[in-house]
Amino acid sequence: MKIQHIRNATSRIQYAGKQFLVDPFLGDQASYPPFPNSARQDRQNPLEELPVPVQQLLEGIDAVIITHLHLDHYDEAAKQLLPKQLPVFCQNEEDVQVLRNDGFTQVTILAEDTSFEGVRLIKTQGQHGRGDILNMTGLVCGVVFQHEDEQTLYVAGDTVWYEGVQQAIEDHQPGIIILNAGDNQFNEGGSLVMGKEDVKKTHEAAPQATLIAVHMEAVNHWVLSREELKNFAAEQGFSAKLHVPFDGEAFNF
Repeated sequence: MKIQHIRNATSRIQYAGKQFLVDPFLGDQASYPPFPNSARQDRQNPLEELPVPVQQLLEGIDAVIITHLHLDHYDEAAKQLLPKQLPVFCQNEEDVQVLRNDGFTQVTILAEDTSFEGVRLIKTQGQHGRGDILNMTGLVCGVVFQHEDEQTLYVAGDTVWYEGVQQAIEDHQPGIIILNAGDNQFNEGGSLVMGKEDVKKTHEAAPQATLIAVHMEAVNHWVLSREELKNFAAEQGFSAKLHVPFDGEAFNF
């Protein structure tokens, strides 16, 4: 298995010989307005350029997984640049219809036992915030990868720590967990994705797993920096189980 963090929640994952692109946010730096009612209103999104040329990123991709359709997980550039015949997996029928309207011809809803060329893909639940903010953020999902030749990988998606993440860990016992951990927020409503305490709770629930924290410093409403999370993990004694990658960094497992 090879996991390359690209930018924000975008990852390129080589798993059991197949190449997956997760949550493609492919636009040029500063292509889109800042998310409103949040920090850094003077900064356009994405805050950083892609670390590799987009055509290099897309070369050899076998399938795309889109956990939900927010701009920073599926943007206009992804709509234009992804080959329309690529298999695309998403969370529900509503997202299927959007993606088909965008021209994609092989769109499948993730289920509890979806299979793609020998790789088992299991949809997991997510909670994109807490309380009233959920009326705005909408439905999201994560995905578990399983294959007899690989460790189990859990991509949690845009979720805070809650019982659904606990359940996914208990059910699937992942060896590697990718967390969206920038503690992104609007001016009101609290965390939309994991903050440092959520990351710690994930570690406590899966102490043997390797955590990879992404979705950091990439869009204007981030709150938790890479450096702060690394320092917190060191203080709390779990830095050996946590990777906080820079854009473009890759890991082999």
